Amino acid sequence: MQLLTKFETKSNRVKGVAFHPTRPWILSSLHNGSIQLWDYRMGTLLERFDEHVGPVRGVAFHPTQPLFVSGGDDQSVKVWSHKTRRCLYTLNGHFDYVRTVQFHHEQPWIASSSDDKTARIWNWQSRQLIAVLPGHENYVMSALFHPKDDLLITASMDATIRVWDLSGLKRSGGGPGSGFGGPGGPGGAANSALRAQHVIQQQILESPLVQRTIMGQADIFGFGDVVVKHILEGHHRGVNWAMFHPTLPLIVSCGDDYQVKVWRMNESRAWELDTCRGHYKNVSCAVFHPRADLILSNAEDKTLRVWDSNKRNLLQTFRRESDRYWILAAHPEINLFAAGHDSGLIVFKLERERPPHTIHHNQQLLYVKGGQIHSHDLATGSDSPRAAVRTGSSGSYLLPYRTLSYNGAERLALATSHNDSGTYEIYRMPADGSSALTDSTPVHKGSGAAAVWISRNRFAVLDSGKLSIQLKDLSNRTTKTIKQDIPVNHIFEGPGSSILIATQNTVSLYDTQQDSVIGSLPVGPIKYVSWSPDSSVVALIAKHTVTLATSNLRQICHIHETIRIKSGAWDASGVFLYTTLNHIKFLLPDAGADTGTIRTLDQPVYLTQIRGRDVHCLDREGKTRVIAIDPTEYQFKLALARRQYDQVVSIVRSAGLVGQSIIAYLQKKGFAEIAMHFVKDPAARFDLALACANLDVALEAAKSLDNEDHWLRLAREATNAGNSAIAELALQRTQNTDKLAFQYIINGSVGKLKRMMRVAEKQGDQETRFHAALLLGDVEERIKLLRENGQPQLAYMVAKTHGLDDVAAGILAAAGVAEDDVANAFPSNPKLLKPLTPKYALNGNAEQIDAPEANWPALNVSSSIFASAFARAASAAAPTAGAARSTAGAGAGAGAAAAGVSAAGSAMSRMALDDEADDAELGAGGWGDEDLGFGDEGAAGGAAGDDEFGLSGGDDDDELQLDLGSGWGGDDDDIMKQLDEDAASAAAAKVAETFVAPSPGVSEREQWARRSQLAVDHIAAGSYASAMALLNSQVGAVNFEPLRPLFNDIFEATSASYGGAPGLAPLPATIRRNTDSDTTASLPVQLHSAESCLEGLQQAYRAFTGGKLAEANTLFRSLLHRLLFVVVPDTASETGPRGKRSQAADEVLQMINICREYLAGLSLETARRGLPASAAARGLELAAYFTHSQLQGRHSQIALRSAMIQAFKHKNFLSASGFAQRLLDLAPPQATVEEAKKIQTVCARTSRDEVAVNYDGYNPFVVCSRSQTPIYRGSPKAECPLCKASYKPEFTGSVCDICLVAEIGAKATGLQVSNSH
Repeated sequence: MQLLTKFETKSNRVKGVAFHPTRPWILSSLHNGSIQLWDYRMGTLLERFDEHVGPVRGVAFHPTQPLFVSGGDDQSVKVWSHKTRRCLYTLNGHFDYVRTVQFHHEQPWIASSSDDKTARIWNWQSRQLIAVLPGHENYVMSALFHPKDDLLITASMDATIRVWDLSGLKRSGGGPGSGFGGPGGPGGAANSALRAQHVIQQQILESPLVQRTIMGQADIFGFGDVVVKHILEGHHRGVNWAMFHPTLPLIVSCGDDYQVKVWRMNESRAWELDTCRGHYKNVSCAVFHPRADLILSNAEDKTLRVWDSNKRNLLQTFRRESDRYWILAAHPEINLFAAGHDSGLIVFKLERERPPHTIHHNQQLLYVKGGQIHSHDLATGSDSPRAAVRTGSSGSYLLPYRTLSYNGAERLALATSHNDSGTYEIYRMPADGSSALTDSTPVHKGSGAAAVWISRNRFAVLDSGKLSIQLKDLSNRTTKTIKQDIPVNHIFEGPGSSILIATQNTVSLYDTQQDSVIGSLPVGPIKYVSWSPDSSVVALIAKHTVTLATSNLRQICHIHETIRIKSGAWDASGVFLYTTLNHIKFLLPDAGADTGTIRTLDQPVYLTQIRGRDVHCLDREGKTRVIAIDPTEYQFKLALARRQYDQVVSIVRSAGLVGQSIIAYLQKKGFAEIAMHFVKDPAARFDLALACANLDVALEAAKSLDNEDHWLRLAREATNAGNSAIAELALQRTQNTDKLAFQYIINGSVGKLKRMMRVAEKQGDQETRFHAALLLGDVEERIKLLRENGQPQLAYMVAKTHGLDDVAAGILAAAGVAEDDVANAFPSNPKLLKPLTPKYALNGNAEQIDAPEANWPALNVSSSIFASAFARAASAAAPTAGAARSTAGAGAGAGAAAAGVSAAGSAMSRMALDDEADDAELGAGGWGDEDLGFGDEGAAGGAAGDDEFGLSGGDDDDELQLDLGSGWGGDDDDIMKQLDEDAASAAAAKVAETFVAPSPGVSEREQWARRSQLAVDHIAAGSYASAMALLNSQVGAVNFEPLRPLFNDIFEATSASYGGAPGLAPLPATIRRNTDSDTTASLPVQLHSAESCLEGLQQAYRAFTGGKLAEANTLFRSLLHRLLFVVVPDTASETGPRGKRSQAADEVLQMINICREYLAGLSLETARRGLPASAAARGLELAAYFTHSQLQGRHSQIALRSAMIQAFKHKNFLSASGFAQRLLDLAPPQATVEEAKKIQTVCARTSRDEVAVNYDGYNPFVVCSRSQTPIYRGSPKAECPLCKASYKPEFTGSVCDICLVAEIGAKATGLQVSNSH
């Protein structure tokens, strides 16, 4: 039998516990006066209540209302609301400690027991006391209602148990609103006398003068409402607890006589059935198991015991090392128990509730329920029992089956259990179509911890010792034995004749026919295994992790859950679904371990098979269930990962995938273009459009938002993309004249720059006006501006510098200054600075103002994958409408640009002169027409051509053809040349319209991170977050600050650059560790190698030998950190025949162990040297512990000599002699030998120690690296998952003092030093 811990707290002593009937909550009342409300599923503290004064001994939830009640040493009973998180009121009346409290399951009653020798019943609605139950002669330790009948049971330190009949109280009006003299009591003349009697009783009971009389004389006042039905006498000392069975007429009690007693009762009497003996101290509490014939008890002997309630024999004992138990509670609905002890509480269950089951041919579900093996057809839903299985003999308890394996060829079911230290049984199933049950006698049975079928005539059995696996035939005869070097936790079925062998730290796939290991994977203890339908991928399910691996156990991905994982199954598409306590989730192996939640669960279920939208599963009762799910989200993500873009488009069009999580996921994965189809918010749509370089959508969103920040971002992106029209529009909307002027000058739009200068003059914007004049090289305009603004000196200098002597003379004359007076104001050899004049304009004419801005030439690429997929989907759905949308889409760029230019003109009109209103529409005519300008659709272009070449006449094509063909000599060639230029310009515009920015490829660094499972490769790729996640899962790393310099060095070591052309930035490059020119197979250069680490180890050795402790400590810790990033070669020759680690990998692990031993030893020696002279005992202890560090021979001699000398100086002659002998065993130098022998000679005369120390050299131990005290063999300890340093359990969860990186006690898979090991 197993005690499975589900939740545990550390707190003050727990005196009371209570489960909530429906929510995953538990209350604990503490000896320090506090009440804690916990969520035991999530392991979180929800609330704390601190209104009691002194210890709180009892607590209970209401069955249906949001209430709970508590009682404590302050003699009060308090009623609380866990909804408002406050105390509602206090019930006062007891005169001593309140021991227990409980709500009635139907009536508005609260029962309380107290050290005042009474139990009391309160009406929590009227807040009145309605009954006092005197009669006990000592403390009343418990008072509990019957779960169904109108009975109450009390247990007292007077060694008696009383059963009280409450039916009279119920009939007399002890319901809602009743009380002793309360306003809501029984009404009417018939009850007036009863109310008066209750008032008198209340007053008398509350009088201290009669309390002693009440305690000694039961029913002296004639309480007819509550009467004693049974008095049980049998305990020899005080009774601490008594309670009713949930369904049977049984009572269990326990007391200070160390006994647990079972009683039976009927209407007339109650008698003792039997006594359970085994505790050797006071038994605190005992409860019935609500679903099994079991009794649970706990005591001050620090044990929790399980008894068979039929035979009353002890089944199992669970012991704590240092905590006494005080209280025990059973959940009213599910198989959970809680026990309070000296240092907290524990929530647990007995045995797993997972029904043993197996799937046969993906069609038939076989499972065990109620002593039968059932067959369930997953297609039709039909269910029938097929074979009976063994049940315990009358009155005996058998542990349930744990696993089930089925051989369809022979119709044999193989079931295993933990009975008798592990057994297996083989049952024959009836032929298909037969409805008869087979006999419950197994065909064969034997002992074994686990068993699975490996072929139609063989099965594998893990022996009870877990050090060998036996292969047996159908006659149960052993045909082969496979020896194991380390204990095996479990074996699981594998593909074909192979089996999965799971140890504490690894899982291996073993071929039983070839007698060889196919593959091995370092992973923590696993509980279940699930193979994909084609057996190409396996899911290894542990308590909190899922690891996916290939058929030869190469890890694909690894995920961690904070809540326990219960089961898992594969979808037909290759998605792994798994359940936690309250969710069904998915895991995508193709998308880099992406996970998500499909739906929530009320109760845990165990997945058996996934069929489309139906999840087939079993619940804890062994009932088959079908749960409907929506697979849209994981199908969508799977299609993205597999680049099935047509399916992605189909899901987008048909499904309602919404929410920020989907948008964030698409952005993270680089599919912002898809995300735009989910977003309606303009701000989010704008960001997504910029992310995927869709300027048309960004322009539309920017118009909706219309704020400066978005316009500036759009202008920047449009400029980078070479889209001058949108950039011009965005800058005009912001009225950013500086950037707009720069846009015009780089595009060669001199005419627009001139117009902007005139607008600035009209608006009085002198800065913009001067800036434009400077860019245009318009000297006259600059002189005019300077004179108008009172700067004649600057105006004169500009005129004189540019050779405008007449203008300069006019300025001097106007100022009344002679030319000689300013002759010295100029340098002797001035140089004229003139801006560059554009030679070519994108729109073809630098001086033309009304022409739209043309875009920069760009790469001509096809539409994006998603645009094509959406177009195909639209065409398939509606060909006619699709064609229209396609045409519109082809001209989208032109339309948007035209709209943008029009908007730009509108914005510019606010800056234009009144007499130039005709220039408002800069984009009139559009530049993105799809034809070449010869037909009717190009009328605007044709008109422009007529104006330019002087052609007149009608608009139709015939007249134009006639005029062109009449013969005009050389002019004809000029016209044709101009038309060719127009056609080329239109074609270029069309190409620019259809341009879609190519999606960015995968960089080489990103490929490193995708291809490798090594943290060092992720660091080289610049993916520090994923590297830290890998280190956390592999070695439990949580503190990365000491690794920061190494991270930066590794990244920089892979970076290089090539010098480019003068004036251009250097070209970046990466440095690889393999010479393959194919970037898809490259990996980053290795900065730290095993050879370089060996050199560092020798350097650290030299520092240690020289006694340079600080330097040695630094060198060893630096080496330990560098070993995290060593990569051993991925060569097949270095792998053993059975998949063992390579020699290079073993060297790395060995160096880690060396660093640990030296760092731990150095910490001991450093601490010893820092002690004051008065701490002689502690110094001797540390010196002795140092001698147990696993150092090199020469260094061990140093440690032993130091301990020997220290012990000899402090007259610990016995210890000094022992150290001397150990030193001599290492064959030290001759001088040291002589010194040791002299010390031995002196010590032989006085064989004793003067200073008592905590050191036992003959009892194997390791030293706790934080407390620096010994942890002897067999004592509990925690380890650092990286360096394996040992710690006492109380340091679990903190950072290791040796490596300064990993979390003590963290679960980790082990350091990975190559992608193949």
